[in-house]
This record gives sequence, structure tokens and C-alpha cells, in this order.
Amino acid sequence: MNVTIVDYNSGNISSVINSFKEVAKGKVSIEVTSDLGKIKSSDKLVLPGQGSFKSCIDALKNINGLVDTLNEFAINNKKPLLGICVGLQMFASTGYEETETKGLGWISGKVLKINNQNGKYKLPHIGWNQINIVKESKIFKSIENNSHMYFVHSYEFIPEDKNVISATTDYSSSIVSSVEKENIFGTQFHPEKSDKMGLKIIDNFITL
Repeated sequence: MNVTIVDYNSGNISSVINSFKEVAKGKVSIEVTSDLGKIKSSDKLVLPGQGSFKSCIDALKNINGLVDTLNEFAINNKKPLLGICVGLQMFASTGYEETETKGLGWISGKVLKINNQNGKYKLPHIGWNQINIVKESKIFKSIENNSHMYFVHSYEFIPEDKNVISATTDYSSSIVSSVEKENIFGTQFHPEKSDKMGLKIIDNFITL
């Protein structure tokens, strides 16, 4: 069993790598790579994301064949994939950070700036906030409802099909904090920065 963290120059992903290695403890091998062959042969993929929607999509496209490989992995072969922060947002059809940018299109929807109600709410939405689990999700096994997770984002994913939403978080409105669609999982929060509960989510994904 091996889990591959996709390294496509989306910013500093050292905390993601360290947390997955800490949880794996040799039970499964954790690889960090942009090698398409290794990504294809993986059992599970993690798609991190730091920076803007556009910069992350551009970085994916800069590696020749990577988007096609991800599509083959997640859509054709239906192997488990976890997107974190902008990694989740890239599942969308379109993002509107910086400029209108086409996403991976795995889950129909848009990524829009959080409505901060004319400055009433600070952006980015940063720090600890509770998640409201709205549907049973494999990655929330043994996670209590209203657990606190760590967020850093100014944009939110708004999926067309509300059935994919597995948890929400109250900030300026009800923000999508996680999704699950068949083999595709995503968290807007950072499990790698969310203490024991976050590590449990990582463990749940590794042991799917």
C-alpha cells in the first residue's frame, strides 16, 4: 500500500508530508513526487494546495501530462484522492480568484470569494473553527461532530450538488468545509494543522 503526495510546486507542503509520515508510521509508504508513472501506480493520492486557485491550476498544467494523469487516477480508475485546501477547490468547474480560471471539473461548482458582509468578517478566514458534519463520510470515522479544525482561506467552494457536502463551517455564512463524492475527498481545512482530530482524518484516509 502506498500513498503519494503530488508535488507540483504549489507552495510549502512540508507540514502535509510530515503529518502523513507521522500517521503512516511505516504501515504504508508515503511518497512525494511529480513523477507521472509513480502517481499512476499509487494506491491513493493527496493533492495539497497553497496559494491562489489560478497559481495552483497553472502549476498543475506546467507539469506535462499531470492533469490527464490525475483525471485517469480519480475519474477513470476511481482510486481514492484527498484534496486539501486549494487542492479541494481545484475539484470545481471554475474558480474566480485573480481571474476566471477553469478547474479540474470533477465536482460541478464554483470557487468564489467568501462574502465577508462588508468587512464584518475578516478575510482570510484563519484559525480554529468547528465543523458541522452533515453526512456520514469515511474520513470522519471516529471524528466527533463540532470538532475544531484549522482554516486559512479567503475563497470557498460552492458545489452545485449539495449532496457532495460532508461538513460545513459557520463563518460569514455556512461554508463548505469538506466534500465526498465516491472516491474523491476534500477538506477546506488543513488536517495536517488540526492536531489529533486532523491526524485521525489523515489516518482514516490512509486506511480506507
